[in-house]
Amino acid sequence: MTLTIFLVVLMGSILLGLPVSFALLLSSMALMFHMDLFSADILSNALINGVDSFTLLAIPFFLVAGEVMSVGGLSMRIVRLANAFVGHRKGGLGYVAILTSILLAGLSGSAVADAAALVSILYPMMRDAKYPEGSSIGLLASGGIIAPVIPPSIPLILIGVAGGISIKNLFIGGIVPGLIMGLTLLFLWYFLVRKESLPVEKKASAKERLAALKDGIWALFLPFIILGGIRFGIFTPTEAAVVAAVYAILVSVFIYRELTFRKLYLVLGRAGRSTAMVMFLVGCAMVAAWLITVAQLPQQLAQLLEPLIDSPRLLMAVIMLLVFLVGMVMDLSPTILILVPLLMPVVKMAGIDPVYFGLMFVINTSIGLITPPVGNVLNVVCGVSRVPMSAAIKGIMPFIGAYVLLLILFIVFPSIITVPMKLIIG
Repeated sequence: MTLTIFLVVLMGSILLGLPVSFALLLSSMALMFHMDLFSADILSNALINGVDSFTLLAIPFFLVAGEVMSVGGLSMRIVRLANAFVGHRKGGLGYVAILTSILLAGLSGSAVADAAALVSILYPMMRDAKYPEGSSIGLLASGGIIAPVIPPSIPLILIGVAGGISIKNLFIGGIVPGLIMGLTLLFLWYFLVRKESLPVEKKASAKERLAALKDGIWALFLPFIILGGIRFGIFTPTEAAVVAAVYAILVSVFIYRELTFRKLYLVLGRAGRSTAMVMFLVGCAMVAAWLITVAQLPQQLAQLLEPLIDSPRLLMAVIMLLVFLVGMVMDLSPTILILVPLLMPVVKMAGIDPVYFGLMFVINTSIGLITPPVGNVLNVVCGVSRVPMSAAIKGIMPFIGAYVLLLILFIVFPSIITVPMKLIIG
C-alpha cells in the first residue's frame, strides 16, 4: 500500500505539471500522513540534512568550472585542436565533434553544456559544408551525453550520494565506458557518411597541429589534474572540483585572457542559480529517500523482484528496461534521486557491484537525455541550431539504437566495465 501511495502521488503530481522537486515533497508528505509521522519540524530538518553534505560541495564548483570553460576560451581551443588532427577526413567535422565531445566530457561533466557548446560552434560549419541535417544534429546531441559518464560528472556525484557509492571509484570506473561510447559514435558515423558526397578539408601541417596543441594544452591539462589527483589520493572528488574551478578561472583570465570580471560575474550568477535548483532537488529527494527507508519500500520491491535475485544479469536487464522507460519521460537527475535509493538494496541483495550498477544507471539515463519526447539535450540542440524537432528525431534514432546495443553489451559482459576499473584502482 505504501509503495502504491508514493508512486501514485509522485506520478500524479508530475503529470499535473508540478516541478519534480515539489512532486517529491508531496509524495513524501503523503507517506508521512499515511504512516502517522507528519511533522513540519521533521520535514524541514530532513530537507536541510539532505543537502548538508561535504560531497555535494563538488556540484557548485564543477558548475563554475563548466561555465568558465564555455566563456573563457577552453572549449573553442579543444575544437580547434580536434579539427587540426581529424578534420581532414571525409566527414571530418563529425570526427571533430566526437573527439571534442570526449575531451569536453573530461572538463565540464554537463551533457547540456557540452551539447550546447558543440552545436553553437560546429553545427554552422557542418550546415555550410552541406552535411545531412538530421545526422549532424543526432551526432552532436549523442556526443554531448558522454559528459555524464566520463569524470568529472555531476550525475556520478549525485548517484554516489543517493546510493552510498564511492564517488572516487565511480569517477575512475567511468573512463572506459565513456571512451567506448565515443568509439561507438566513431564507427557509426563512418558508416553513415561513407556514401555521402561531402567536402574534405586540407590536412593540417605538422606546424599547424603543433600550434593547435600548444594553444589547447592548458585546457587538456585539466582532466589529468583531476583524475591524477583523485587516483593518487592528493585530493578528494570534492576538493578536485575546487581545483578545477580555480584552474579554469586562472587559465581563462591570465593565459587565454578571455574571461573578464564582468563575464566572471555572469558565470558565477548562472552557476549559482543552477546550484540552487540542483540542491533543492537533492534535498527533496533525500527526504523521499529517508521515508522510503522508513516505509520499507525497498523490501516490498525486493519481494516483487525476488524471482530474479538469483539471476543478476536478468535482474539488471529488467532494471535497465525500467530505467530506460522512466528516462524517456523524466530528466536524468530526478530519475537518479528517485530510483536509486529504491533499487540499491535490491542490487546489493543480488550481489551486483554497486559501482557497476551506478555507471550503468548513469549511461542509461544519459541515453534518456536524447530520447523523445522529453530529452533535454535533444531539445537544447534543436533550440540552439533551430533545426525542426522532426528532423532531429529522425537523425537521432541510429545513435539511440547504437547506444542501446552498447548498453545490452555491458549487461551481458559486465567485465568490460568492472575489470578495467579494478585494474586502474589497483
